[in-house]
Amino acid sequence: MKQLKQIPLSILDLSPITQGSTAADAFRNTVDLAQHADRWGYNRYWVAEHHGMPGIASAATSILIGHVAAHTSRIRVGSGGIMLSNHAPLVIAEQFGTLESLYPGRIDLGLGRAPGSNQLTARALRRTLQGDDEFPQQLAELRAFLQPETSAPRVRAVPGEGLDIPIWLLGSSDFSAQLAGHLGLPFAFAGQFSPAYLQTALMLYRDRFQPSEALDKPYAMVGLNVFAADTEEEARFLSTSHQQSHVNLLRGTPGQIPPPVKSMDGLWTPPEQASVQSTLRASITGDPAMVREQLQSFLESTQADELIINSMIFDHAARLRSYEIIAQAWQG
Repeated sequence: MKQLKQIPLSILDLSPITQGSTAADAFRNTVDLAQHADRWGYNRYWVAEHHGMPGIASAATSILIGHVAAHTSRIRVGSGGIMLSNHAPLVIAEQFGTLESLYPGRIDLGLGRAPGSNQLTARALRRTLQGDDEFPQQLAELRAFLQPETSAPRVRAVPGEGLDIPIWLLGSSDFSAQLAGHLGLPFAFAGQFSPAYLQTALMLYRDRFQPSEALDKPYAMVGLNVFAADTEEEARFLSTSHQQSHVNLLRGTPGQIPPPVKSMDGLWTPPEQASVQSTLRASITGDPAMVREQLQSFLESTQADELIINSMIFDHAARLRSYEIIAQAWQG
């Protein structure tokens, strides 16, 4: 049986904008959480690209990564992820080449193929819409820009070329799992919102894995939601902000992160409740003992090499305490 302390734990932060606050507040909270995570022993601190979401401030992902890296000292900082279809691969190579040059040995480049937005926003970002089937070609182009300089004439990423920037593929289904396995890259699965495909994706990744210069064996990181507090009752109370946010997404009315409520009764219909509970099935909610027990169970079921924790909690102090409890449970 794997013990929690034998695998790394990491943090996924969407820089949530809570009701009554601003993006500036969200960024201050992100830096504060990252600094605590640095001290508590977390392995990575990833931020994710989303656009047009009133409750998420991490749209300019590369800029935010640099800001977090500048205010921390040890923890790896990266993207969970950059939505490559929104960008020219050369731009991402230059941006992450700049980050790696500024903070050597601490930058991760996690890549996804979803738009991270709706179709109108995606068109505004890209000017023309391309199919997701172009992702492997874009990935190959990006990786080529990061290769060492050659004598052959080519477009060059400066800074970028020749730098050792770990590339991860992110996924919520089986496509990126198979591609990551074929290319021998580390894989991160978004269990925090796509638990139905979790085991299938992990199996495909491990079965299709081919050793590469990046990895000699599979390395899978799995995302999950954790709401930890000193009592189970408080943890369940805190989790209702995330539940309300998902109800708003279902209704097509995303907004800022709402404060928690004592009960969700009357705030969702039975079909909405079933949908949210299914989407958030890979969630742990409870007091310190419950969190440790459920983390152990989740680890045993997935055999993950690393866990990345998302805690969408309204109150910043409560969010800090949640991650502190998780770190203490991990350290035993």
